[in-house]
Amino acid sequence: MNSDVQAGTAGTAGRVRFPGISPRAYEHPVDRGALATLRMVPGFADVLKTMAGFFHERGERLMALGSAIRVGPTQYPELDRLRNECAEVLDIDRVPTVFVARGAEPSAMTIGMDEPFIVLSTGLVELLDHDGLRFVLGHEMGHVLSGHAAYRTMLLRLVELQLSMSWMPVSALGLRAVIAALSEWFRKAELSCDRAGLLCGQDPQAALRAHVLLAGGVDPAQVDIPAFLQQATEYASGEDIRDSLLKLRNIELMSHPLAVVRAAELQKWAASADYRDILAGDYPRRDTDEPQANWSSDVKSAAKSYKDSFTASTDPLAKVFADVGEAVSGAAGKVWTRVKGNGDAPPSA
Repeated sequence: MNSDVQAGTAGTAGRVRFPGISPRAYEHPVDRGALATLRMVPGFADVLKTMAGFFHERGERLMALGSAIRVGPTQYPELDRLRNECAEVLDIDRVPTVFVARGAEPSAMTIGMDEPFIVLSTGLVELLDHDGLRFVLGHEMGHVLSGHAAYRTMLLRLVELQLSMSWMPVSALGLRAVIAALSEWFRKAELSCDRAGLLCGQDPQAALRAHVLLAGGVDPAQVDIPAFLQQATEYASGEDIRDSLLKLRNIELMSHPLAVVRAAELQKWAASADYRDILAGDYPRRDTDEPQANWSSDVKSAAKSYKDSFTASTDPLAKVFADVGEAVSGAAGKVWTRVKGNGDAPPSA
């Protein structure tokens, strides 16, 4: 951490700016642990570009250019202002282009590795108010800063390479396990970027209103917030092993956390010391944040996050797998060993 960072650089409308902030400041421990392992792989960026190429990204960009509205000073000017504000708060030099595409379902996505851009659906733009849109744009900027699009693309390419063996029953089971693991990471990455969205808006209640609307609220005033958050508590508890198995089946291949659970997770972080420290200017910076120096601690944090969540849960199946955090840490250690060679150990914390 950088305790010598000046507490809060004043930004637009009095919001704190975070010069040089490292994405590690807001990344969920499990997301950060997975990213730390990938970031340590020598030549990762070169391999990624070789595998993925740029034609798909160029095609997606051309499709957006030809079929959606590009946000700018004269097209959706309010969104353009929010876009630039969020990039300023997170200190992103190359402000991602934003497109608004026709779509009834509220959705947002970040596309591309070389030059990421953001696509918002009209359903989302119509659903959310000014502060809610700031939260969503900040969320997508978090994907850009963390490089999620790049890492996701590489792992999905690796999954595609395994499809040639999927006709074998054992390989099919292995592929399903890999996809389930990727989906688990994706869900944690979404929690990370919710935190980035909160850092952009710095208004937990506005973020909560956005989550209420995305969960099915028509008018947040008609939703009792304590009752809404209580749903997350009830979901986490579960009555017996059958509920646990049903929950696993429901989310196994989902790329996003369940809406109510997601809202509760962000409110917990908004009340945490970590969030307050960032607002006060105490956060890791990109120019001094070396992946190798943080690899071991990031993986241990991922393990601890799993262990703490299972220990606190009353879900019966969660308690059965209370050691999954240690398994994640051990698996990451094996990745490091294979990359660096048997003679080298992971860097110490």
